[in-house]
Amino acid sequence: MRILISGASVAGPALAYWLTRYGFAVTVVERAPALRKTGGHAVDLFRPAMSIVEKMGVLEQVVAKKTGIEWLTMHREGESRPVELELRRVMSAVSDRHVEIMRDDLSEIFYDATRHDVDYVFGDSIASISEDGEVAFDSGRTDVFDLVIGADGLHSNVRRLVFGPESRFTTWIGAYLAVVSVPQHLGLEGRIESVAGIGRMAGVGRTRHMDDARAVFLFRTPEQLDYHYRDVPRQKELLRERFQGLGRQVPRLLEELDRTPAFYFDSITQLHLDSWSRGRVTLVGDAGYCPGPAVGGSTSLAVVGAYVLAGELAAYGGDHTRAFPAYEAEIGDYVRRSRTFAVNAAKRIVPGTRFDLWALAGLVRLINHLPMALTTAASKISSKGVRLHDSIALKDYDSTPWPRSFSASS
Repeated sequence: MRILISGASVAGPALAYWLTRYGFAVTVVERAPALRKTGGHAVDLFRPAMSIVEKMGVLEQVVAKKTGIEWLTMHREGESRPVELELRRVMSAVSDRHVEIMRDDLSEIFYDATRHDVDYVFGDSIASISEDGEVAFDSGRTDVFDLVIGADGLHSNVRRLVFGPESRFTTWIGAYLAVVSVPQHLGLEGRIESVAGIGRMAGVGRTRHMDDARAVFLFRTPEQLDYHYRDVPRQKELLRERFQGLGRQVPRLLEELDRTPAFYFDSITQLHLDSWSRGRVTLVGDAGYCPGPAVGGSTSLAVVGAYVLAGELAAYGGDHTRAFPAYEAEIGDYVRRSRTFAVNAAKRIVPGTRFDLWALAGLVRLINHLPMALTTAASKISSKGVRLHDSIALKDYDSTPWPRSFSASS
């Protein structure tokens, strides 16, 4: 049985791993000419995703590539004294098993775990998908697949082709995120230096494995901004406008915008679809149910979604009419709770008023002074809050008696 996956970032290779393990023949098509290795931005893997990484046999590689960032120094606009936060205090409250890793490092690890068993096609993209599984590519070639899966991110091409325009499914939750590669000039290995103002926050840090540093910008606006998601010059212009006048290291970071080798800018937006499946096509990860970049744990959700989708397809012998609904039912609660968490996080992560800025500094001081065991215990009282990831129970598909009615060569 032949399955085509669009997207070779995180969800695509993770899904390809599990599908090939269960005997499916997998092709992954990626628009980029090669695997992206520009460093990307930091993402989080929480307990359920870490368990899957361990099952994949790549736990050692993932842990070896963790960012190693342990401290955050926050300067407040108009205040002379900074506050410092030991980040493991926060993360231990969120999850008892966690790794922060650069997105492209994670993508490369998953790719390396699958490249000998999966047919990767770079520099091409899907142009059309027929109801009977015939796929036309931008390159002009055509092929036939039993199933097509969109793992191509928030701005999914597969979703657009099969479900319609992106605007029908997106809900903006009030903020924007930018990540910029910048020269390392502050000696910040293992630390983030940030400055927070009303409605905006910028920080810069460096991981243990990178020669350069990453600058992160978060800001809120009362209304959505007008720009195209591929219009990088316009995005840089918007970023300069929003962070003009914010002091400390920010002017120097903005000067790097025209020289940076890697730039990411996007709205913090959720996707809401009634179903992620239509006929032979389904969606996984951000392509189907992005809870919001940077605030909703979308990478962990994508890894879990890939594991569940492959497992349900194996459990139903490749019968997508049964497997796709089972996949949606199994992952649905995690998706809905991640959305709720993301909306609340987007409201709190960037101070909206002078009082919010003061309260954020007070919260940091409180976290630093509370015993870590008390902070962790308090967070476990309700799984609906910060511990939502650790409350997810994974199915053991290896013990599922599969019908095995499909053939990898069919």
